[in-house]
Amino acid sequence: MQTASHRTKTMIYISLFAVLIAVCAWISIPAAVPFTMQTFGVFAATGILGGKKGTAAICIYLLLGAIGLPVFSGGTSGPGILFGSTGGYMLGWILAGLVAWAAESVFVRSVRTAALSMILGLAGCYALGTAWFMAVYAQGSGPVGLWSAVSMCVVPFIIPDLLKIALALMIRKRLIRFIQ
Repeated sequence: MQTASHRTKTMIYISLFAVLIAVCAWISIPAAVPFTMQTFGVFAATGILGGKKGTAAICIYLLLGAIGLPVFSGGTSGPGILFGSTGGYMLGWILAGLVAWAAESVFVRSVRTAALSMILGLAGCYALGTAWFMAVYAQGSGPVGLWSAVSMCVVPFIIPDLLKIALALMIRKRLIRFIQ
């Protein structure tokens, strides 16, 4: 049974990682296709806190943005962002957290489990986000082919996202002993 002190620490960690994801959203790295560090924040949350608490941090972050706090990329917010063309990728982060949670319930929590769940979670995020993008894009501009959507929305982000996963795993290695 958890003590009040343990529950308080858990809530603080979840809140801190929701804030970390928000701060990461404001960090934009210029490239041919600019990208933010949100994915790093998501995978740091699931890697360090675990799937259950990491998913809670992701959900809190998304709820904060949905209710109007400017926590999304570029200081944006609101349900329109979540229901827009890139909203599926953001909602895919919940799927990534659930993948981590499921992996931890089946396998021992380890660096290997975290790495595998992050890669599988990213793949799930890409799949959900791309399907969402295609549906939203079709409503506004007409149908878009799968390969066109993947080349626009996934291919430019694969290497940066894998580097963010590697960074999250390195940070996890340093911080996990302090969190547990």
